[in-house]
Amino acid sequence: MSKFNLNINGATRPVDVADTTPLLWALRDTLGLVGTKFGCGIGECGACTVHLDGAPAKSCSVTVKEAAAMKITTIEGLATNGKLTALQQAWCDLDVAQCGYCQGGQLMCATALLAAKPKPTDAEIDNAMGNICRCATYTRIRAAIHHAAGSPA
Repeated sequence: MSKFNLNINGATRPVDVADTTPLLWALRDTLGLVGTKFGCGIGECGACTVHLDGAPAKSCSVTVKEAAAMKITTIEGLATNGKLTALQQAWCDLDVAQCGYCQGGQLMCATALLAAKPKPTDAEIDNAMGNICRCATYTRIRAAIHHAAGSPA
């Protein structure tokens, strides 16, 4: 076991885990941040997506040791003082989620996309959004991203 001080959602959070522990499990099991979901465990589905230094990363494929020097943002860290971001509000307004399981990871990817490209095209959205949604809400995801960007769908 090793002690790490992780910068998560703007706060320092100590964890005492093995160096090789996937960040996903430190977030969920040690710190109780369960908005980051376990999906496939091999970095393919994207349900576990968080931001590491502002870039989307699949937390099942990153060790705590690797993430320790980075700024980590989880889905719990997007809203400020209980106020949803424009993207989160668009997700609600357009009823994007069906089962909702993948939506945290989807929102994390979409947030990073809008930070890099405030008015993305459909092609840019499709390129950036590689997460799997078993309910196939992809057209609603795209519409919500356009809605949050203030551009027509």
